[in-house]
Amino acid sequence: MSNLVLRFATVSGQGLHWLLKRNCSVTPVQLGWVYASLCLLSAAIAAFCWTLGAHFVTTFAGLELAAVGVAFLVYARHATDGERISLTDARLVIERETAGRLERAEFRREWVRVEPAEGDGSLIRVSAQGKSVVVGRYVRPELRPALATEIRKALRAA
Repeated sequence: MSNLVLRFATVSGQGLHWLLKRNCSVTPVQLGWVYASLCLLSAAIAAFCWTLGAHFVTTFAGLELAAVGVAFLVYARHATDGERISLTDARLVIERETAGRLERAEFRREWVRVEPAEGDGSLIRVSAQGKSVVVGRYVRPELRPALATEIRKALRAA
């Protein structure tokens, strides 16, 4: 594996690891702070309108904050989604996290097939021993063939 050129993987003492994560610009904690500041600002504006006699503004501010809160929760739930592919001496392990739920598939290295799920730019199907897992949803479609090629070469080199 020492002469293998890697674009997506990192090398550790135990083997190769591919970490494919969702591209998120804001972490869930940062999003919580943004939401808290939005709540404070909306509450201040609603309180000011209340003192002027526009009582209906507080209702709309509450509805707005509830809708934004639901949208932020959905975003935060998927912010840590990702796929981790690990290749050690005898095993290829794929872990996929979606909305806090972890799925794990383990394959014997010598039996693994890596191929496009449909065609060019489609997700990558990793299969062996009657099991199949689709990976690559967090990689741009034009880079998926390069990722599949890299995984294939790493499997052969191991």
